[in-house]
Amino acid sequence: MEHRSQLLKGILDMCLLALISEEPSYGYEMVRKLQERGLTLVSDGTIYPLLSRLQKQGLVEGYFEGSSGGPQRKYYRICDAGRTRLTEWRADWAILATGVEHVLNGGGHA
Repeated sequence: MEHRSQLLKGILDMCLLALISEEPSYGYEMVRKLQERGLTLVSDGTIYPLLSRLQKQGLVEGYFEGSSGGPQRKYYRICDAGRTRLTEWRADWAILATGVEHVLNGGGHA
């Protein structure tokens, strides 16, 4: 289990940015979406520091919105710089994932 959380650390920023690019979301909602997509090790405590960092980097913008009868929630939406960074990360990920697959599968040699 430890090795999975270490692998996840390096890619969680990219995953959060990808989710936020689909639609503005609040923290708990992002955790739920990530878990539904197979990243079950993600928790609220894991993503809030990352969301704060993404906001400080100018990649996402946080804003408060009220919910019906409930407290206000902080939503995050992607900024133009975030869209640019996500495009770069997707390209980097494609190259990295292909390389890792080749290594794990013996470089295509039988």
